[in-house]
Amino acid sequence: MKRAWATLLLALLLGGLVFGLAGATETDNDPTSSLPSSAESTRVAELQRELPSGRTNPALIVVAKGGAALADADLVTVQGLGQPILSADRKAAIVSVPLPATGDAAANSTAVEELRQKVSTGLPAGVTAEVTGGAGFSADLSNSFSGANTRLLIVTVVVVTILLLITYRSPILWIVPLFVVGFADQLAAKVIAILSQHTDLAINGSTTGIVTVLVFGAGTNYALLLISRYREELHKYEDRFEAMSKALRGAGPAIAASAGTVVLALLTLILASLRSNTALGLTAAAGVTIAAVFALVVLPAALVVCGRGLFWPLIPRVGQAGPEDGKGFWAKVGRGVVRRPVIVASASVLVLGLLALGGLGTKVGLSQAEQFRVEAESVRGLETLSKYFPAGAAGPAVILTDPAKAEQVLATVSGTEGVAQARVAEQTATQVSVSAVLVAAPDTAEAFDTIRDLRERLDGEALVGGTVATALDTRDAARRDLTVIVPVILLVVFLVLVALLRALVAPVLLMVTVVVSFVASLGAGSWLFRNVFDYPALDNSVPLFSFLFLVALGVDYNIFLVTRAKEEAASRGTRDGMVHALAVTGAVITSAGILLAAVFAVLGVLPVVTLTQIGVIVGIGVLLDTLLVRTVLVPALATLTGDRFWWPGRPQLATAGDGPAVARPETDWDAVDRAKVDEPTT
Repeated sequence: MKRAWATLLLALLLGGLVFGLAGATETDNDPTSSLPSSAESTRVAELQRELPSGRTNPALIVVAKGGAALADADLVTVQGLGQPILSADRKAAIVSVPLPATGDAAANSTAVEELRQKVSTGLPAGVTAEVTGGAGFSADLSNSFSGANTRLLIVTVVVVTILLLITYRSPILWIVPLFVVGFADQLAAKVIAILSQHTDLAINGSTTGIVTVLVFGAGTNYALLLISRYREELHKYEDRFEAMSKALRGAGPAIAASAGTVVLALLTLILASLRSNTALGLTAAAGVTIAAVFALVVLPAALVVCGRGLFWPLIPRVGQAGPEDGKGFWAKVGRGVVRRPVIVASASVLVLGLLALGGLGTKVGLSQAEQFRVEAESVRGLETLSKYFPAGAAGPAVILTDPAKAEQVLATVSGTEGVAQARVAEQTATQVSVSAVLVAAPDTAEAFDTIRDLRERLDGEALVGGTVATALDTRDAARRDLTVIVPVILLVVFLVLVALLRALVAPVLLMVTVVVSFVASLGAGSWLFRNVFDYPALDNSVPLFSFLFLVALGVDYNIFLVTRAKEEAASRGTRDGMVHALAVTGAVITSAGILLAAVFAVLGVLPVVTLTQIGVIVGIGVLLDTLLVRTVLVPALATLTGDRFWWPGRPQLATAGDGPAVARPETDWDAVDRAKVDEPTT
């Protein structure tokens, strides 16, 4: 008991120390800060700092009068901020206000908010003044997270509380895992704050939200598995400390392997060319590590301190029947699967294949205006601007060249299809900056095509940057990261499974099921986005993050099931061992899967399309893994392969005293079920 109390006290002291040292998380919303230094738009951003005006992030003020011509008096609020550029029909005007491109999200938001208040005060009747452009979009994206992570945390806690109450059917028990996981989440948030202050990690507004979901989802899953095994052992041992010791020996390796798999998969993002991906990988890995440590160290101490009464009113007693008696729902499911493995496996693959078809025709890449789920002034301003000016005026391309090549470069840029107009914006003794307004709206396929044409035609004579070029380079980097990191994730997870199971066949089959599940969830999610949510495409980061979270988290349930199946196969054989493993883990893994899917769905409370898409796809994938892949497909594959499932190893057979190892004959489950039907009733 003293050791348990000492563990809890140490956790509180260390947590308090971190809380005391950490301040607020510093975020960076400069898109070029996430790109590698070799990207052309990054090189342009660096060279712009040498210009007299420095590198700027322009805010565009769009003034309009509902389709009527503007009078001089209508422009009074923007006078002094810059030279208004009127449309040909005088129905709109734009004023460019250069703001410093520091990447400081708070400073940019403050500057844009002050600008919006200034230009909206004293407007004549019917006149609107909307702030858009790079600075406007950055401010709206940053502001969309203002208070959103708090809402995310509150909704997550409520969802987890409700599901824990349903799972445990106890008014007390849910408090302990929720408190432990919640403390781990807050500790992880403070660690992120410290990293943001003392490293150059490109942490943005969505990082803490995703880490919160991962910590709550993974941490609660580990808690569910440990508590389930602890309850099972309390049916065998009167001493709760002995029961917890047995539970840790049984469930601890699976939890550690699961957490290790997730952490290693997240750390593959170190290989990403996008520094924001690297930042997410490192911070999320730290969060999951903290969640696992709390589940394996702090939670057991809290449970044994509270005693058996924590489970009231369903207090486990020695000798009581539990799920291990083979009479529950999941035992029946397991028996049904092993009786007809071919039919079950075929039907499962058919369902997954049909869901995967929903991904046909899916597009990847959202424009600036398509990234918000809520109304934003920057989006309205872009729509107004596009009615009277080339839509590309909201994000002009920036071309840098030598003074000796300035005229040639300007002519080339002006003659490129898709460029509405070009002019020399700034010049020094060493470089010339050309500003090019594109015809297409920022971040559209047409705008990207124009940037590519400019780079190809200039052929090294100049560098092409700006907001659209940055978005293009970001998209290309995201696609590169997808092709590089996905194989590494698969390799890492496969090696973990091989080391854990000391087999080759089982890991291969498990990896195939997880990948097929991902393809099916991506297809189902894509169909929903097109036909229900009316999203035009997936965001660039969605495929990689969805794959990462689904493979890393989805294989967890297979680890929980298969490690228990191997443990049972030593005395029961592969087929009966799988049935028993499903019987004892079915309820807890299903609860964990539903809870994790619900937690990821909570990402939908954040006002950014990217996080909604990740939440929906991962939620669908986790449900598929929990209710279809792990429940029926994996047991069916294990039944079809038999002891070869563990090849080149074999389940260690039970021994009769000091005699030779003897194999237990497989149970005739048809006969068992017939006997149950024929049992006399009393």
